[in-house]
Amino acid sequence: MAAANAHYYATRDPLGAGGDFTTAPEISQMFGELLGLCAADLWDRAGRPHAAWVECGPGRGTLTADALRAAAKAGFAPPVHFVETSPVLRAEQARRVEGATWHDDVTTLPDGAPLIVVANEFFDALPIRQLVRAADGWAERFVACQDTLFLPVAGKPVPAEIIPAALRDAAPGSIIETSPASVAIFRALARRIAQQGGAMLTVDYGYEGPAIGDTLQAVRGHAYANPFESPGENDLTAHVDFATLAAAAMKEGARPSPVVTQGAFLRALGIDARAAALAKGAPARARGIVADRDRLTIEMGTLFKALAVTAPGWPLPAGFAS
Repeated sequence: MAAANAHYYATRDPLGAGGDFTTAPEISQMFGELLGLCAADLWDRAGRPHAAWVECGPGRGTLTADALRAAAKAGFAPPVHFVETSPVLRAEQARRVEGATWHDDVTTLPDGAPLIVVANEFFDALPIRQLVRAADGWAERFVACQDTLFLPVAGKPVPAEIIPAALRDAAPGSIIETSPASVAIFRALARRIAQQGGAMLTVDYGYEGPAIGDTLQAVRGHAYANPFESPGENDLTAHVDFATLAAAAMKEGARPSPVVTQGAFLRALGIDARAAALAKGAPARARGIVADRDRLTIEMGTLFKALAVTAPGWPLPAGFAS
């Protein structure tokens, strides 16, 4: 999954009608604007420190462009840092956001100021491991090559102790997913926030684990594809376990918020009022604006979740119940 996605993102712009999928910032400017106002409000309540804006996996830069345009009206105009390795997407980001600094990973982010970090549909693309229940115990799931075909196979047995107690006696064929790469990156960011101040907002599709289920999927041309076919030519993703990420943040001394649905989060930030204002200003687009709002809050509203992580002493971002 890591190798396939590294090639995939390095060689194309996958977004939009001509690509393979569309993310919330590409659906409507409202998404980025509300996140920007959320960040500006948090910065204001934290005492207006000299904070830096960080986006992990910023796509075309649309979210940051919309967010900072809205945040600037509240006086928040931070330096921008992008965690991005794709040269194709870096070029798109440079067109939309002037003066950004790029990083290959989170280790080189600035360490002398609070960080306001946004990760929208970032962790779902990081590699996972799968553990499958066999008749005689649990084993890690591997990928094998037979002739020219890739297919999943049961590999090395794993100790039952590493399986959550509530799931150890699951039926044969059951699958548990973990993402060590996601946990490592999340912990690194949470550590920075705990030490430097700031907050991180993660929005992605996922669940609060532990849970049984195979969520690995591939998308190509806005349709589902076989994740074991054409490696490097499909977008590979898996659902994010928000409970595991929240626990990882706590280990680093940061404070995780309750997990909320994207729909509830955006409504708490005022998406209905923003949609009404946009529709009033552009009556010919009113129906489309309402449809975009409904797509963000209803179609995507339950499957997608939001989690905030804050430094000790920092307030909780708007949109999350304390």
